[in-house]
Amino acid sequence: MLKLIAYKYRFYPNNEQAVMLSQTFGCVRVAYNSALAFSKEQHELGNKTNYNDWSKNLTQLKKNPDFLWLKDVSSVPLQQALKHLNNGFQSFFKSGFGYPKFKSKHNYQSASYMSNGFKWDADKQSLLLAKMKQPLKIKWSRYFTGKPSSLTVSKTKSGKYFVSILVKEAIKQLPIVNKTVGVDVGIKDLAICSDGVKFNNPRLTNRYAQKLAKASRKLAKRKKGSRNFKKQKLVIAKIHEKIANSRRDFTHKMTSTLINENQVIGIESLKVKNMVKNRKLAKHLHDANFGEIARQLEYKADWYGRKLSAISQWFPSSKMCSECGALYAGQWSLAIRTWTCACGAVHDRDHNAAINIHKEGLRLAA
Repeated sequence: MLKLIAYKYRFYPNNEQAVMLSQTFGCVRVAYNSALAFSKEQHELGNKTNYNDWSKNLTQLKKNPDFLWLKDVSSVPLQQALKHLNNGFQSFFKSGFGYPKFKSKHNYQSASYMSNGFKWDADKQSLLLAKMKQPLKIKWSRYFTGKPSSLTVSKTKSGKYFVSILVKEAIKQLPIVNKTVGVDVGIKDLAICSDGVKFNNPRLTNRYAQKLAKASRKLAKRKKGSRNFKKQKLVIAKIHEKIANSRRDFTHKMTSTLINENQVIGIESLKVKNMVKNRKLAKHLHDANFGEIARQLEYKADWYGRKLSAISQWFPSSKMCSECGALYAGQWSLAIRTWTCACGAVHDRDHNAAINIHKEGLRLAA
């Protein structure tokens, strides 16, 4: 079965390419911000705008003598920036969260290209972007066989360049196994399985908190805009990048293990955006990466022929006895870690929840 897969590689641009990429990132940011500003202005006047209106506004902007430099870069990433804004508004109208924000030149930079904005030579493993004279020097950590349909070049706050290439390839299904499992995610233990397996929470934010605080204090003593200020900002960016990479690596390893070993996986549907409104838990919830765990399990199950059974967030998995099905009679709270049912069964809160999620997941899957 053919699936869309993104392959991400690091590349090392020469000076000329670095200048062109910097210009492209800047133009993409201007195109996006101008469209967002235009949309807000028209909304205040009572008018609705869409992608076509933003595209016309961008055309007029290019004719402005003060913005002629927008023509120095490929028009493909500029149009893609408008499409990303359109997707952002659609997502906001659908969920009510994440109203599009203006892009900053101090944050993560990216530009997207469709197939008409680059040339790919499969024989030479060569990738040439529009407006560039030489192909990118890419570190090929692995190879793909499909034809790239689009790609995104990006620059992190620590100054590293990456290219993410989207291709359509056939994925080999995993052999069918008889094992099924229910997974309860938490803060103390990141994931507790119904078979007793636990994945410890690495608590990466806490692990690097002291190092990050020390670097932040040094930054506060630097003169803003000075060379030492920029150097210290780079130090902080590298620490944040280390935390993000470690969290991503741990999440991928955990979800891959669950997918490889189980045919059906039951998991609770959590509204993370609502959960993080609790100020006492928000930092720990973001660090636990609940949303990314669910996302990875969903697409990996689809790729490898597994079944992901998501139960309702209102299902009383923690306070329901996995032996007799009775609910906890007293006042329920997060402080309760173990409890005894009227039938005599003594339950660990998280393991009991995983067992109930497993049963309910199998029921829904059937």
